[in-house]
Amino acid sequence: MRLRPVASLLGLVLLALGLSMEACAAAGWWMGDPLFAVDALRWSGLASMAVGLPLWLATRHETELSRREGFGVVAFGWIASSLAGAAPYVLSGVIPGWMAAVFETMSGFTTTGASVIPIVEDVPRGILLWRSMTHFYGGMGVLVLVVAILPLVGTGGMQLFRAEMPGPTKDRLTPRIAGTAKRLWAVYVGLVGLEAVLLRLGGMGWFDAWCHAFATVATGGFSTRTASVGDFGSLYIEIVIVVFMIASGVNFALHYRALRGQPGAYGRDSEFRFYLAILGAASVLVAASLLLSGAVPTPGRALRDAVFASASIMTTTGFATADFDRWPGFARLVLLLLMFVGGCAGSTGGSVKVVRILVTLRALGREVRRWLRPQAVMSVKVAHVAVEAEMVMNVVAFVLTYLAIFAGATVLMSLHFGNDWISAASSVAATLGNVGPGFNLVGPMTNYSEIPPVGQGLLTVLMLLGRLELYTILVLFIPSFWRR
Repeated sequence: MRLRPVASLLGLVLLALGLSMEACAAAGWWMGDPLFAVDALRWSGLASMAVGLPLWLATRHETELSRREGFGVVAFGWIASSLAGAAPYVLSGVIPGWMAAVFETMSGFTTTGASVIPIVEDVPRGILLWRSMTHFYGGMGVLVLVVAILPLVGTGGMQLFRAEMPGPTKDRLTPRIAGTAKRLWAVYVGLVGLEAVLLRLGGMGWFDAWCHAFATVATGGFSTRTASVGDFGSLYIEIVIVVFMIASGVNFALHYRALRGQPGAYGRDSEFRFYLAILGAASVLVAASLLLSGAVPTPGRALRDAVFASASIMTTTGFATADFDRWPGFARLVLLLLMFVGGCAGSTGGSVKVVRILVTLRALGREVRRWLRPQAVMSVKVAHVAVEAEMVMNVVAFVLTYLAIFAGATVLMSLHFGNDWISAASSVAATLGNVGPGFNLVGPMTNYSEIPPVGQGLLTVLMLLGRLELYTILVLFIPSFWRR
């Protein structure tokens, strides 16, 4: 792998992050933040630009990427962004210690939403804005943004897009990758702007509205309140956020086609239908569990809490309106299973993805039918189209790899949590799936600050693995990857 073209785009990423930190510093100063917080953002931004600009200038003509270099840019881009983005937290004293700060920043860029900040209201607004901006950039990928605005990568752009875009399938909407990225970003930014306006109309201040819009459409989950969305106590706000969480868990290519006058694309998409079916069934089951156990007083409240929690967990957003860690065991089990589902391919959601679950279930169904008719030739079909055998094997291999990593990491995390297997398993499921909150010691009304640095380091790696769909990171450990 050639390092110069990788360094060129990493320089652009650091330059963009530096400019964003400077913008957050200016916003913090305008909103009356203390000087130490403004200076932390300002100096962090200058440091990021001081590294990024010379790096890009020295290598700016090296922009033709091979497939391996595309993977390298994506992986190292996330790592470099998280290291650079952690500086404001440390310099301001909001988060003492680099490991915890890197955990928070990686959580932002990977749109996980797991936090080590105990009381969010004590954090200066400029820092909170930067925290939300990490979600905004991470939602569709810092590197796709670079491709959209500065289409300098030539034919290598497709390698970037394939390595970065979530999900096993990628719809190429235009012949040029830069055009595709621009259109996806147009939909993305449009959803953010529309949600911010609707939240403002519901009584949120502009600052809270923008921060929650950044987090919702990115399916991130960082809130400006320690008690998350529930602190606002508004049914209107909850409905708006639920609608946008569900929309953000849908393949953005479907949104683009609907805006181009093809709303029927939703109904024709089997993954979208399965996505809504899972979400609907989970909401009903959780609501029934809450009502029958007496955890909530009325059917309306049960449905309200169940729909919000199910949408938040399944889309891997991680917002909360109630402490679902106190809910009945059955409701918690349903939410835990949703952590392994995630959003649709081509969405900002994390975890395994609905289409992989669909293909895996249909592959299992085919094997069961073969016991009855061993001589029959059967294929796995999605949307009435046969899926290639190689793709089916790739999907099954991904699911098995995902579960193996989950099991191994749970064992390691149990060294910290001891006999509390629920905390260990849910912390791994929540970070690997980019969900955010788990159960017990990492529940929705607690945080990850009590986990020691070694544990935070492991969960940080899991967040990166989950966001980049395992193989983009695992391929770095293959020796042949580094050979020219």
